[in-house]
Amino acid sequence: MQNLILIANIFSSFALSGLIWCVQMVHYPFFLRSDQVHFVEHIAFHKNRISLIVAPLMILELVTSGILSFQSETHTGLNIFGFVVVILIWLVTFSVQVPLHGKLSNGYDEQTIQKLIQTNWIRTFLWTVKSFSSLYLLNAIMP
Repeated sequence: MQNLILIANIFSSFALSGLIWCVQMVHYPFFLRSDQVHFVEHIAFHKNRISLIVAPLMILELVTSGILSFQSETHTGLNIFGFVVVILIWLVTFSVQVPLHGKLSNGYDEQTIQKLIQTNWIRTFLWTVKSFSSLYLLNAIMP
């Protein structure tokens, strides 16, 4: 069972890492180029569609990171590190990114979009670190 949890954790971390890089390099910069007349509809579409992908993966990553952190008998430090990184991602997501998206739901605001792009580098960095720490953990447990 522990192996399945680890695989689910690594999968979710890499899926989210790839997704955040796409969001950082394509989606958020595209907001600056979006049709301002229909911007609110574009943001709503983005939010609804991306949530269908992101929410289950984030929950899977959080749960599996927590289980690995509290129940793993080996490499406890690496598992705790991964869980702390995931907690930081959640904190940034709900204290910074979600409120910025909320502001954009009211209409186009270039300053808010720029802030969204700048602050999202934090999550991009953290998910990249989480993915590489997962690889390090996988390498450590392989014979």
